[in-house]
Order: sequence, then C-alpha cells, then structure tokens
Amino acid sequence: MNERETTRRRIVDAAATLLEEHGIDMVTTRAVSAAAGVQPPTIYRLFTDMSGLLEAVASQGFDDYLGRKHAVALTDDPVEDLRSGWDVHVQFGLENPALYLLMYGQRTPGRHAAAVERAAERLHLLVRRVAEAGRLKVAVETGAAMIHAAGSGLMLSLIATDPEDRDPDLSPRLREAMIASITGEARAEARDCAQRAAGLKAVLDEAPGLLSPGERALLGELLDRLADAPSGSGPET
Repeated sequence: MNERETTRRRIVDAAATLLEEHGIDMVTTRAVSAAAGVQPPTIYRLFTDMSGLLEAVASQGFDDYLGRKHAVALTDDPVEDLRSGWDVHVQFGLENPALYLLMYGQRTPGRHAAAVERAAERLHLLVRRVAEAGRLKVAVETGAAMIHAAGSGLMLSLIATDPEDRDPDLSPRLREAMIASITGEARAEARDCAQRAAGLKAVLDEAPGLLSPGERALLGELLDRLADAPSGSGPET
C-alpha cells in the first residue's frame, strides 16, 4: 500500500471511529483531521468533500458487512442459509448502529451504488438458491426486495429504540414471517406448539368450574405466551 492509500485509509478509519463513538454530527473536517493526524486540505484532495469521505466510510462498512456474510458457509438448506443471512444483518446493525444508519438510513439513490450493489448481489444469491430448490413462491427479485425492506426496516426501528426497550422476539418473529411469506413454509415445531396453545386457550370456556379464576388467569397467560412464541431463535436485540 503506497503512502496515498495509507493516508486515505487512516482518514477513513478516523472518520468511522468518530461516527460510531460520537455520531455523524461530530464527523467534521476539523475532528477528522485531528484524529487522523493530517491537514484539512488532505481530506479534500483525497475525497473532494466530506460527503465523499462519508461515502468511503459507508463503502468500508459494506466491505465489513459482506465479509461477515461470506464468512458464513452455505449449507445444503438454502432456507436456513437465508435465516443465517438475516441474523448476520441484524447483528451487524446492532453492533454498528451509526454506521448502519449511514449505510442504509441516510442513503439516497446513486450514493455508494457499487457497495450497495455488492450487498444486493449476496441477498439475491441467497434467495435464488431457495428458488433453485423449488421452495420459493414469488419471483427472486420480489423475494429479495421483501427481505431487504423488512430487514432494513427492522434495523431502523431497533436502532431508534432504547436497548432496554427492544423486544428480543421481534427479529426472529419478523424473519420467520418473511420466510413464510416468500416460501409458504414455517418451522413445524414452532407452528404446532403455537397452534396447540392457541387452540387450548380458545376452549378454556368449555370447562367451567374446572379451574379457579386465578388458575385460569395464569394458564391463559402461559398459553398466550406459547401461542406468541417466535419461530426459531435469533440474535439478542
């Protein structure tokens, strides 16, 4: 790596650190220059302006994100691979909220298009493998668009929510709902448990006097919890 590339990388790393530690408002020419140990004109010479620098930070973020995606080996079950891809996406966003917002939440058409295209290609690969296995009930483009919209929307919602207020079941619930919507499949064990719990709750009134009011209330609460249990596990949110 030559001196120009070394300096460029140092500036991008400094901007990325400022972004994650202090938010995008603190990623200023003065702050980045000081953190990277360069003069302000160097930033403009290498990136044209601060928008160019932020685009480079976002592109580096996509490289990190795709590195994580590619590190997960594909299996013989393309639907499980789709689940794994979803979980990697969520985990990346939770670990890098400010960077995620720069990559997805503050994106305009045409910005870091090449990096976005690389991420889209990986998602299309995962969805296309589901189609090749005969398990997709929508077009590949439609399935990929649905998964992308749901996943990015989920992350924007989670990032905007205080960590202590996040619903840990939200990600696996939405993941399974999206997979079911594009494949027509659901995890049988979770579906059967939920259906049985909901069915039992529905017929409790047919056994009057069998349980005390307190017992009925407790059983009803437990059955509601089982009926609403997420389909499969996911990363902590």
